Amino acid sequence: MSLLTGHESPEGEMSNGKDCQSKVDQYGFERSEDFNHESYEEMMSEYLSVLTKRSVKWSKLLKEKTKVDKNLKVKRYVRKGVPNEHRALIWMAASGAQQHLQMNHGYYHSLLKAPPDQKLEESIRTDLHRTFPDNIHFRDSSQLCLQTALYNVLLAYGQHNKDVGYCQGMNFIAGYLLIITKDEEKSFWLMDALVGRILPDYFTHAMLGLKTDQEVLGELVKMKVPAVWQVMTRHNVMWTLVVSRWFLCLYIDVLPMETVLRIWDCLFYEGSKILFRVALTLIHHHQNLIQQAQSLPDICECYKKITHGEFVEDCHTFMQKIFSEPGSLSMATITKLRATCRDSIQAQESAH
Repeated sequence: MSLLTGHESPEGEMSNGKDCQSKVDQYGFERSEDFNHESYEEMMSEYLSVLTKRSVKWSKLLKEKTKVDKNLKVKRYVRKGVPNEHRALIWMAASGAQQHLQMNHGYYHSLLKAPPDQKLEESIRTDLHRTFPDNIHFRDSSQLCLQTALYNVLLAYGQHNKDVGYCQGMNFIAGYLLIITKDEEKSFWLMDALVGRILPDYFTHAMLGLKTDQEVLGELVKMKVPAVWQVMTRHNVMWTLVVSRWFLCLYIDVLPMETVLRIWDCLFYEGSKILFRVALTLIHHHQNLIQQAQSLPDICECYKKITHGEFVEDCHTFMQKIFSEPGSLSMATITKLRATCRDSIQAQESAH
């Protein structure tokens, strides 16, 4: 079910480089009062030439294809960024969502027709108006109000995966997917890829996957940025206090939109390892700042500060950094750490 018609699309601003002074960005988000139009224009003028080159290369690679092979060339292309016009296609293909959609024709619509689950409906409705209040497309007054589409995607997903149902945080993920795909059914199957396969146990009642990955990050920091690990240990700061939103919201509302989309390009193609690369890069790059923290509030403030500024706004350079700055990071290492951390968490929880 496609949602946006041509005249509604907010795509124009970045594709033609105009309207940089607009109060709303190309995705419908209102810019803050202190938004620096000058530095944004400077960054975008460089980034637009990168996007144009990438767009030409992607168009040649795809040539009307709806299937994308996984190989080193495509992986390299994804890491360098997927142009917006190809994003939905690449995310669907790379994550396996397209295959699931084709194998389950009509399934999404059948979920919406299923007998209603009142508890599920209530919990979704509670969060609807809290979803992106700073985005014009999620307002009742909007010509194109995405709230109904958001409700449908979350309801269908809750019916599809009853173990998860609806958890806070899922509304932002579904909202982002709708902004990019402009299609309910595609957004549903991408939710299924993220929640069901790429990030299992993140959104369950016990959130064991999320808790585990936060501890895994702690172990990786201990290995790769020991000075920061020492600061965290000295002040007895739990990782969940400073990074839970990073992982739970997949950097939505933590990093700038364009940077988050570049992270998601890699997340759908390479899996959850990307979340660690981003976190490690933010921590490694700002280790001197974090080391200066003298108290728990200081540390929390540092972790907020490191997600803002030029380093994260220049999404192209930032994405190059996440593949170089943390050094090697194998899936085997993460899998091993996950097993150890999960056992430790379960032992602690059963002791309580």
